[in-house]
Amino acid sequence: MRGCSNRSKQNQGKAVCMTNCPTLIVTVGLPARGKTYISKKLTRYLNWIGVPTREFNVGQYRRDFMKIYKSFEFFRPDNEEGLKIRQQCASAALNDVRQYLAEDGGQVAVFDATNTTRERRETIIQFAEQNGFKVFFVESVCEDPDVIQENIVQVKLCSPDYTNCNTDEAVEDFMQRIKCYENSYETLDEVLDRDLSYIKIIDVGQRYLVNRVLDHIQSRIVYYLMNIHITPRSIYLCRHGESELNVKGRIGGDSGLTTRGKQFAKKLAQFIQTQSIVDLKVWTSQMKRTIQTAEALAVPYEQWKALNEIDAGVCEEMMYEEIQESHPLEFALRDQDKYRYRYPKGESYEDLVQRLEPVIMELERQENVLVICHQAVMRCLLAYFLDKSAEELPYLKCPLHTVLKLTPVAYGCKVESISLNVDAVNTHREKPEIGPLIDPRLVRHQERCRHQNCGEDKPPLIVR
Repeated sequence: MRGCSNRSKQNQGKAVCMTNCPTLIVTVGLPARGKTYISKKLTRYLNWIGVPTREFNVGQYRRDFMKIYKSFEFFRPDNEEGLKIRQQCASAALNDVRQYLAEDGGQVAVFDATNTTRERRETIIQFAEQNGFKVFFVESVCEDPDVIQENIVQVKLCSPDYTNCNTDEAVEDFMQRIKCYENSYETLDEVLDRDLSYIKIIDVGQRYLVNRVLDHIQSRIVYYLMNIHITPRSIYLCRHGESELNVKGRIGGDSGLTTRGKQFAKKLAQFIQTQSIVDLKVWTSQMKRTIQTAEALAVPYEQWKALNEIDAGVCEEMMYEEIQESHPLEFALRDQDKYRYRYPKGESYEDLVQRLEPVIMELERQENVLVICHQAVMRCLLAYFLDKSAEELPYLKCPLHTVLKLTPVAYGCKVESISLNVDAVNTHREKPEIGPLIDPRLVRHQERCRHQNCGEDKPPLIVR
């Protein structure tokens, strides 16, 4: 079992954790306080940066167990049958958490439930200690009735619980459900819970209380949660206009726009004007083709080095056919694992995701933004917002002269694809059929041997 030792013999009341043991994130709060919104966003972010994470929503376990929801009466504290079922569902979810973190290679599990009593939280802490997991609590506290009402209308009324109810009936039932939890709700306390690791988010980010952040993962969680907001906004993503090297079929480089690329830049300016966007910010890379595209907008724009295209290293400004001919093993290795493959003296998509993390953080803080970037960069940003896996990311389609409008919604992101009707070359390369796998370690060794004239020239090791 992965994890950390349970309790020291010298101090039976304290868990002894190794630095890299798995983390269990536990949400706390009344219904309609955004716990599931936070859980889903946090899970998406951690997976995007390469931390294997899964969400375990106890409400979904309850819906799977009880196919028909009748009313808030199920959640009454004096409903013994309802209490028993809820406890069974929580136990089932925790069993799955144990399986995921201890056996399936997970690093973070998000246990999404109300967890409003100190007794329930102590049970979870004991579970974590027995299994060698760290615990980090995320509590959402909100007393703003408008925010609560909006959350109920936007999210809860779409729940399967209320499929056969009209809006007024559903809102009334859910308000009664909240009251079932209010009397027993025990918030995380600065004194009583001073030994716990947690962040308390107050009134949708108006204030934060952070206590005992113990490791790198917890600090990243805190930093992320302090950057997100729920203000309605749209993020526009597009690539630069068609470039001279695009037309030649060459990757990378720093060429300018073609005539069609300049035409797209003008069309982009017209499109943005029709959107009537309030306080739009425009970001570009530091490369000529994105800057030329932004210049046509005739508005202030900000250049980000982090938005530069993926560095193709020794393959910069080459055609794919040339790479296949002059670097056949490198070409095959990239097809084998495009996300993790790093160009010699260049970057991988995995490197690019790490480079773009500050951009994502700032996008989460901002409201309306237009990002004019590059194919690989746009794929990475799109994968974050659409929750795409590392395997899917390098093959996302991001055509030239097309704008993607991303509008964050309750538990995801709405995407609109707008073609500006300017012809351009197609730079997308489909995922190839993969033959026998090549061991990259032996390939690198043979390359070194050739350069050092050590006389070793064997065919690459095939992993079947």
